[in-house]
Amino acid sequence: MEALVELLSGKKVCVLTGAGISTESGIPDYRGPTAPPRKRPPIQHREFLEDPRIRARYWARSMLGWPRFRDFQPNAAHHALAAWDQVTGLITQNVDRLHQKAGHGEVIELHGALAWVRCLSCPTRIDRDDLQHRLEADNPLARAWSYTLFADGDADLPDEVVREFVVPSCACGGVLKPDVVFFGDSVPRPRVDEAFARLDAAEVLLVIGSSLTVFSGYRFVLRANERGQDVAVLNLGPTRADADARVKLEARAGEVLPGLLERLRRSG
Repeated sequence: MEALVELLSGKKVCVLTGAGISTESGIPDYRGPTAPPRKRPPIQHREFLEDPRIRARYWARSMLGWPRFRDFQPNAAHHALAAWDQVTGLITQNVDRLHQKAGHGEVIELHGALAWVRCLSCPTRIDRDDLQHRLEADNPLARAWSYTLFADGDADLPDEVVREFVVPSCACGGVLKPDVVFFGDSVPRPRVDEAFARLDAAEVLLVIGSSLTVFSGYRFVLRANERGQDVAVLNLGPTRADADARVKLEARAGEVLPGLLERLRRSG
């Protein structure tokens, strides 16, 4: 903690958050020590586009998982970041909108947000709650299924229970997709450029709750290294940036960030 306070004191900080910051709110993560075991991998972008059975599996699982996922609330880590005036940029890999619920005004959502659904054939965007009403009306028996909740509102279900699931479509007949970046897809370039601009305006990159296994997050560590910016990591478990970090603190974000913020205010 002392080394982290010294590194961040008086500096402009760009923060990159991952699933680990939301585990204390009750949302499972992908790879951390608290992640539940999965029977199958997350849905891939290409298979969602090409296979109607995969879309049925996704929406069946999402219909069950969404109400719980929507109702999760920010924890002490989210609130501390929202109150920290040294943060000049907040980039998140999460799709849970907990930063916004905590009052953070400007958040770059690298992977989008589950709160919206978009059509792949026309400009239509649909509020996820509105789509939930349609899903439940078209699949009244599905609400009785038992399931296990995973990261990003996904719910693990056996294939046999989704065979009769009615998949929603847009009014134009197009395929509806959650407005998020699936595994195997790419983050839109303008979003990456905006995130790079926020990082470039800072002096330190602080990574919170991410193993940085996927390149969409690790690229910001590489960018910081190229520009000679210090990197700090707050995470439970190893990360891809451990060798790049000037300071690595292995702890829960909700237990560290409120105290860190108080220490920085006293020192600044």
